[in-house]
Amino acid sequence: MHKIALGGNPNSGKTSVFNALTGSHQHVGNWPGVTVERKEGELKIDSERFTLIDLPGTYSLSANSLDEKIARDFIIDKKPELTVIVIDQTNIERNFYLVLEIIEMGRPVLLVLNMDDEARKMGINVDSDGLSKYMNVHVCKTVANRRVGIDVLKEQILSAVQRQNKPKVLKFSEKTEKIIQAIEPFFKDHDPDLRRWFAIKALEKDDFLQELVGEKAYEQLSQKIELIEKSIANETDILLAEERYAVIHGIAKEFIKRMLTEEDRERFSTKIDHVVTHRIWGIPIFAGIMWLMFQLAFYIGGYFVDAVDYWFSRFGDYLASVMGDSMFSAFITEAVIGGLGAFVVFLPQLFVLFLFISFLGDIGYMSRAAFVMDKFMHALGLHGKSFIPMILGFGCTVPGVMAARTLESKKDRVITILVTPLMSCGARLPVYALLGSIFFAGHEGSITFLLYMIGIVLAIIMARVFKSTFFKKEETLFIMELPPYRWPSARETFGQAFRNSWLFLKKAGTIIFAAVIIIWLLSVFPAGIDAPPQDNYIGDIGRTLEPVFRPLGFEGWEAGVALTFGILAKEIVVGTFGTLFTGQDFGELAEFAEAGLKGNLVQGLQTVFPNAIAAFSFLLFVLIYTPCAAALATIKQEIGWKWMWFTAIYLFVLAYGVSLLFYNIGILFI
Repeated sequence: MHKIALGGNPNSGKTSVFNALTGSHQHVGNWPGVTVERKEGELKIDSERFTLIDLPGTYSLSANSLDEKIARDFIIDKKPELTVIVIDQTNIERNFYLVLEIIEMGRPVLLVLNMDDEARKMGINVDSDGLSKYMNVHVCKTVANRRVGIDVLKEQILSAVQRQNKPKVLKFSEKTEKIIQAIEPFFKDHDPDLRRWFAIKALEKDDFLQELVGEKAYEQLSQKIELIEKSIANETDILLAEERYAVIHGIAKEFIKRMLTEEDRERFSTKIDHVVTHRIWGIPIFAGIMWLMFQLAFYIGGYFVDAVDYWFSRFGDYLASVMGDSMFSAFITEAVIGGLGAFVVFLPQLFVLFLFISFLGDIGYMSRAAFVMDKFMHALGLHGKSFIPMILGFGCTVPGVMAARTLESKKDRVITILVTPLMSCGARLPVYALLGSIFFAGHEGSITFLLYMIGIVLAIIMARVFKSTFFKKEETLFIMELPPYRWPSARETFGQAFRNSWLFLKKAGTIIFAAVIIIWLLSVFPAGIDAPPQDNYIGDIGRTLEPVFRPLGFEGWEAGVALTFGILAKEIVVGTFGTLFTGQDFGELAEFAEAGLKGNLVQGLQTVFPNAIAAFSFLLFVLIYTPCAAALATIKQEIGWKWMWFTAIYLFVLAYGVSLLFYNIGILFI
């Protein structure tokens, strides 16, 4: 089976190309030794079979970040038969820097000029045939998110693999070529195809060469480069960057025709950016968009939540009537229907939230949000690029933590990972929706927005604390390319929302299902199903924890149990309440309860939280405290055991302090 690598800049449409080529034949795992996600796909062209490896999106192969190192090492060590490089035609000059670096390796290359429709709208026309002949590489134009040009791309892949043409070596100026030739002898014992590339990397002062040539040779190499820099009165890494951009400028002048004037190219997206990235209005606009997102998620999703809740309840009543009174019947109605159903009913609201987050990312707004936050975050210890992993944490903490690997500075990576759990993940949304509908009816969206904003503010404050405590001297610059606004493909946007929703359901059917079974067993033994839960093991656990949480306003022992099991997965907080309260008799409270699963939860939660202040104190604790087991495991893999335990402990202490302070101040006003 042929091995192909797929590379490209972030926002170039690389994922769309990967999905279009491989369809459902995809596998997701981790790169060896790290938790960075590795995507592989299979495709068949005529009678040939191919494995397509999706490399992390990078701007270069300088190995300043883990993503760049992974992409570079894979091309060098695994020697794919072909490297397919996806290029955003609307920003072709910026994308071509990575192209030149890969071509310098002397390996077969295929260029995918993506977003052809947007390029034409902007008056950009690339002479793909001329470019192909000049560089001796295959070139194909696509609109990947609409599957345009994919069949031609497959034909080009087959042809490129069969021919194995090496790309043309793009020469620099005569002076620079002589400098490169002076460095090449240091790599005479290595792959002849890579000698020129190694020499260039040496001139760019890439540290990985020290291990390649050995300490003594590397010292001699460094001395040679110092002599060269003195002779040319310039730094060699700057010289190489200037040379590459000179080559790119020449290619652009020869093969890229722009049919619009500079004034014409002041396009729609640029005009929008004058508003949404404004130094004063940018942050309020971001906050307004987030508020609207939560309002719509609860408003639109709320219609479906009531329907799902109704049918879950009816189904539970039907099963109870058919199976009668038995332990198995109690297990089905209390654990499966009550425990799992208690948070699955909120899936419609989660889906709408996932849909909006996917849409904002696809149209290019999330990069603007990072840009808007840059100045404020930089003053507090981070830069705007760190906000991207934090935004990803809105969906799930795990990919948010993993995304921090794209940050060049160790300081930024560690601090971003430490504060990303404060971004309110989708797993917490059922808790917000449940308590919001009971104690803040009609204002669920605003309450959820407030919690998300509190998480962001706390993350920024803690970043400043960590920066001044652990990383006092490190400073980094913020460089980020803003992609043009694009109207997203409905298939891609909805597809991402469906995938996230499916992961939520998959989680419900595995770890959460196992947890609610354990909770239910603890609630019925040893006294039996006829005894109230507080008379069983779960009650013993709850009463032990109750004094710890009572100062926060939680009057029922169930709160401590829910929070403890919530460390496994935050959805279990709602699942625990659902399991414990299903089938209980709440006396006079029953006449105020609504029908369905939420009716049981209304009755039970009113005994745990005596007022809205206590309920919001609980929501604050859920927002802040120790992240789930999966997130902790990811933190351990990314930055080690020490930081994992630090994260678990500091977030619990912070949650307790914030909730305690809020409750004791808030209770004074009621």
